[in-house]
Amino acid sequence: MHPVMETIIRTVLSFVLIMIITRILGKHTITQMTYHDFVSAITLGSITANIAFNTSLKSWNLTVALLLFSSIAFLITLLTLKSRKLRKVLSGKPTIVIEDGKILEKNLRKLRFSLDTLNQELREKDIFDIGEVEFAVLELNGQVSVLRKPEYRQLTRRDLALASGQRTKFPIELIMDGRVVEENIHQEGLSPEWLDRELEKRDLDVDKVCYAVKGTNGSLYFDLYDDRLKHPIDGMH
Repeated sequence: MHPVMETIIRTVLSFVLIMIITRILGKHTITQMTYHDFVSAITLGSITANIAFNTSLKSWNLTVALLLFSSIAFLITLLTLKSRKLRKVLSGKPTIVIEDGKILEKNLRKLRFSLDTLNQELREKDIFDIGEVEFAVLELNGQVSVLRKPEYRQLTRRDLALASGQRTKFPIELIMDGRVVEENIHQEGLSPEWLDRELEKRDLDVDKVCYAVKGTNGSLYFDLYDDRLKHPIDGMH
């Protein structure tokens, strides 16, 4: 086969394969680059490039390697959906870097995250005074999420009915993927019995709850596996 024609065929093949694999792995691989997503993206890109341009290696061998690695990445994605502990190991966990307007230097050092980078992230959110920040969290994808102090937030109609001077607390995750997050419950000074009572009030079982969180104002939010929506929206049209 002519070298130019071989290159064309291999390039088309690599493009089709990587498009199919990306669709299978899901949108989060593109938008939420966690540790294992980053490694997967680099490796898949390298193998795909070799399929397209490295004519010294057999395309069949490279294709097998690409499919095998994609299967491993897909399997890891499924496992992390089912296991929160594995998710922490492979993807890490969000880290608080500012609390009540105070920078948590130890957390920044652990993350190797500089003050210059932190200030840049805050400025991109139109925050030039760290004292305005109630909480800042470095997310798994490297972005910083910010919760302003109540006095610096935009006023809503609901706020007009709330008493002022109430200190905001950080949201506490109580249940994730149908399992109680015991470390969060104990850290907040709560008890499993308290959670059982709250579930009983709502006639719920733990295994029916996908996600439960105690919000910034102390209110409880429960999201069930059975959303009871007749026509759930599965995407933008």
